[in-house]
Amino acid sequence: MQLDKISLTLSNVAKLCLFLLLFIPTLAFAKKKSPLIPTRLQVEYLQAPIGIDIKKPRFSWVLETKKEDVFAKKQKAYRILVASAEKKLHQDVSDIWDSGWIPSSAMNQILYEGKALISDRSYYWKVAVKDEKGLVSDWSDVAHWSSGLFDPNEWEAEWIGGDEVFDPTQRDCNIWDPWLRQVFEISQKPQQANLYVASIGFHEVYVNGKRIGDEVMAPVVSDHTKRARYVVYDIAPYLTKGKNVIGIWLGTSWSIFAGYDIDGSRPMLPLVSAQMKIYGEGMLNDNSQPIHTLLTDSSWKIKQSPNKLLGVWDFGQMGGELWDDRKREDNWNTLLYDDSHWDAVSVYPLNLIFSAQNVMGNRRKAEIRPIAIEEKADGTYRVDMGVNFAGWTEVKMKGEPGDTIRFYYSEREQQEMTFNMRSMFIMGQQGTGVFKNRFNYSSGRWITIKGLRNKPTLADIKGWLVRTDYADAGNFECSDSLQNWMYNKIKWTYENLSLGGFIVDCPQRERMGYGGDAHATSETGILNYQLGAFYTKWMQDWRDVQGTEPMVGNMRDKNYARKGVTSGRIFNNGILPHTAPTYWGGGGPAWGGIVVTLPWFMYQHYGDKNALVENYGLIKNWLEFLDSNVEEDLMKRFGGTWDFLGDWLWPNATAEGMNNDKPETLCLNNAYRVFNLRTAAKIAHVIGDDSQARNWEEKANRASTAINNKFYNKEKGIYADGSMANLAAALLADVVPPAEKRKVIKSLENEILINRNGHIHSGITGGALLFKWLRNEGRNDLIYSMTSQTSYPSWGFMKDNGATTIWEMWEKDLPGHSLLHSSYLYPGAWYMDGLAGIKLEKPGYAQFIIEPPIAGEANIKWVKASFDSPVGLIKHHWKRENGKLTLSLVVPPNTSCLLKLSAIDAVNIVEREGVIAKLPTEEGKIVYELQSGNYSF
Repeated sequence: MQLDKISLTLSNVAKLCLFLLLFIPTLAFAKKKSPLIPTRLQVEYLQAPIGIDIKKPRFSWVLETKKEDVFAKKQKAYRILVASAEKKLHQDVSDIWDSGWIPSSAMNQILYEGKALISDRSYYWKVAVKDEKGLVSDWSDVAHWSSGLFDPNEWEAEWIGGDEVFDPTQRDCNIWDPWLRQVFEISQKPQQANLYVASIGFHEVYVNGKRIGDEVMAPVVSDHTKRARYVVYDIAPYLTKGKNVIGIWLGTSWSIFAGYDIDGSRPMLPLVSAQMKIYGEGMLNDNSQPIHTLLTDSSWKIKQSPNKLLGVWDFGQMGGELWDDRKREDNWNTLLYDDSHWDAVSVYPLNLIFSAQNVMGNRRKAEIRPIAIEEKADGTYRVDMGVNFAGWTEVKMKGEPGDTIRFYYSEREQQEMTFNMRSMFIMGQQGTGVFKNRFNYSSGRWITIKGLRNKPTLADIKGWLVRTDYADAGNFECSDSLQNWMYNKIKWTYENLSLGGFIVDCPQRERMGYGGDAHATSETGILNYQLGAFYTKWMQDWRDVQGTEPMVGNMRDKNYARKGVTSGRIFNNGILPHTAPTYWGGGGPAWGGIVVTLPWFMYQHYGDKNALVENYGLIKNWLEFLDSNVEEDLMKRFGGTWDFLGDWLWPNATAEGMNNDKPETLCLNNAYRVFNLRTAAKIAHVIGDDSQARNWEEKANRASTAINNKFYNKEKGIYADGSMANLAAALLADVVPPAEKRKVIKSLENEILINRNGHIHSGITGGALLFKWLRNEGRNDLIYSMTSQTSYPSWGFMKDNGATTIWEMWEKDLPGHSLLHSSYLYPGAWYMDGLAGIKLEKPGYAQFIIEPPIAGEANIKWVKASFDSPVGLIKHHWKRENGKLTLSLVVPPNTSCLLKLSAIDAVNIVEREGVIAKLPTEEGKIVYELQSGNYSF
């Protein structure tokens, strides 16, 4: 009996030991966390946005690892929590949405699927992921966003402004930028107070004397015949119990732009519509009622400020600003100020769509200090800022009351002023003053100052680049100093063209969002900056302007601008003006065609299918418009003089005549139509409209046959004039019959290397198509030949002639053209996907390629590059020394890389199960698939 008890006890001990052996590792496993960390949380491509008016916003994140020596990490599932208060998420409570564990590797454009969101509310979210082993990561940091207004009826405020209407007959604008204010009282310190401000023209907001936010020249530019974008300001921290005052300062700017006065229905003056619901203490919910509602209406007051626009916001007359310091009142926006002498505002009935800005605003970025000040014999001072830039300047001065100081801005050292860029300052009673921009900006390198009694010092003057506040994404450096110069100047130029939520052709003469110029900039932009929200906004601009023909000529003369063709008439069909959101200017099929190519670039780069769906109607309407001008499968010339441009601004183009009816123009535009059709067919396939895809493919094939019959010289292997533009367009659009392709490629090689001695001979449109095809085909040798030249025409010629930004034309000294322009920025994409060899393989970089150039393709010894892609930071550093190639690269978590190497590059790579796998040889390249991690070979 005793023995049985002992035996039983030993048996229990054995079971306990077995249990512990099994359970303790389980406990350890349960506590073990994934090394993955979700970071860079975004809502609709924005970090912590305020006032997003999308009912089902999309979430994105990237993954990092806690240690660098971790390989092959994947996301197998994610879980998102959304709550109405941050403290709830700290307790893992989600009262708005708990997605549960979703088995998916997706990290971008994850659609919100929780409770219906409420307008004007703050929301908080975080995300965790499971890795390939099933281990759960730590939660991300808590991020937040706030909703805008979902229902148009929620906008209750009226449009208000002054009664001083723009007079276009004057040299300078007659409207003084107005101050508006309203005093109101609240019973308690607010918990939430979001001020929604939509303005036609720029604005600044003040609360109890304090300037709110650091966004400048708000809002971004919109088509004010249809839309007004609002900016949301969180002003709760600046309000107090009792009386408060809101001040709004309006800037004239786009409010008097003639392109927004197509039918004369809107008064030409700056206007604002603003509203706010203030909520008191306590948790906000569906039934929360505001303690106070503030609306712009007839009770607001208005007064002229000391600031006004110089110029008339027209072609070559963008001007600058006049500040009259004698009229300065520093306390105009405070409660202590007596506004009894102010006027009542006027109320204007307008029928515009209110929508959230949904993109980063403008901000001051790089600070610029002058490098020299020269005193002229006539008593003027010439300031050299050291670099051509578009933005703001600030000058500290002394003088006598009433002194008028004038500033003239110039891109050219030998000219006092270019494009009528000028500002003025009238000295006040203090005898000291500071001129600084507020609602306009200048563009140039040199500033001539007239009217100063004393020479300024270098410390008295500074400037800033002002642009849309998108984040940087690309960094490139190599052994070739010319390529480094080009890369840096291309990026600098791009940034100087991006004020207002779209890319302009130039910041001083026109400020128009040309679609043709976008082909020269969009992939450069996407591969070097984080531009998802930026390009999403610009595509909405293109949807807004569709159906109205372009406007050209002197738009202030209504009789001239509205007669004949290209007059701004509303057709309500698929026609597109050549610029958006601005209507103005000339172009051709490649200008409107950006509405097909840009959404496709966005889908490829970001994996953003919504960019295709949202713009599908726009694309179809555009292609139908082109079809209406097709006879026997060839597009014929349409529109007026400025509606059928082909390539633009190739070397010596102004002497040869660009806007012409020559066969090369007709050939290029027909090839471009085929490029649009084939791209649209890919889009249709992605979104599941296969019948439409087949229709477009059939049209493209018929058009290709017609182009070959009419324009192809089989004996010479050329299209039309045999220009780089036409050869590249035919190849890119897949117009060339397979049997003729080798011959046409040889013709292009000969045109570059022999006929042009290695120089480029294309312009904006042709050059963009040329570089696109060469990049697609991996022809680094031909691109390097063109980018390594230093004689005319080349980027190196610009460098040797003192350029600090990229010019409009290959020639420097032709009058009237810009030295800061969008024309030739297309090499900026090649530095990333060519010399750095970081190439897209699957949409959104779910898989990408690293392919260093083959030895001899370019005279470059090493490249260091990083690219902050939609899936995280990709790095690639390659070096050739003594005939050997060495590589180091970073593959971010949840993606994989195809490393493609030339057979002559004997890199020592050892396969490693689950991390490095050798794949079959591909077109003479040795291929390895690398999972995430840091590598050195």
